[in-house]
Amino acid sequence: MQNDLIRNRLNTSAEIKVSISNDELLVSEIMKISNAMVNAFKSGNSVYFCGNGGSAADAQHLAAEFSGRFYIDRKPLPSEALHCNTSFLTAVGNDYGYENVYSRLIEAIGKPGDILVGISTSGNSPNILKAFATARAKEMITVCFTGQGGGRMAGTTDYLIQVPSADTPRIQESHITVGHIICEIVETTLFSK
Repeated sequence: MQNDLIRNRLNTSAEIKVSISNDELLVSEIMKISNAMVNAFKSGNSVYFCGNGGSAADAQHLAAEFSGRFYIDRKPLPSEALHCNTSFLTAVGNDYGYENVYSRLIEAIGKPGDILVGISTSGNSPNILKAFATARAKEMITVCFTGQGGGRMAGTTDYLIQVPSADTPRIQESHITVGHIICEIVETTLFSK
């Protein structure tokens, strides 16, 4: 019984990734996001990530791939997950409401040409939606990683990765896979000899 569960979850995860691979629009969107990040880093801009719960962990993971390294031993790229300063997060959440934690930080540090990546399996996270509005006002580029349907974020972002699933763990697995591909393209483009 449990062996069937294991096989089912692995097969479902693989099938979703194959669906992404076969979707020319999604593949094209991944390339467009990669190019936008290459251009941002070349121009001295930063890439910021935000999410909630498991998506916050994914945001931190992907930011670290840029600011640390992915495959290539190279100079760090300016990238950060916005939730890493817990004093800021808890103070703003307490004083202004949790829906303002990311928008307030983008208001403080975001500049034109920077990129904000919001990760939300539902596409409806109020704090990310508000951060996107602030980012647009600051002439930043916005990228959303979400699930099937895209939620409210689908109409509020410059680039959209809509994983063809409504199953949160499977969506998150695909977000990391797509994020890793983007990291590899960006790193290879900027640093391959």
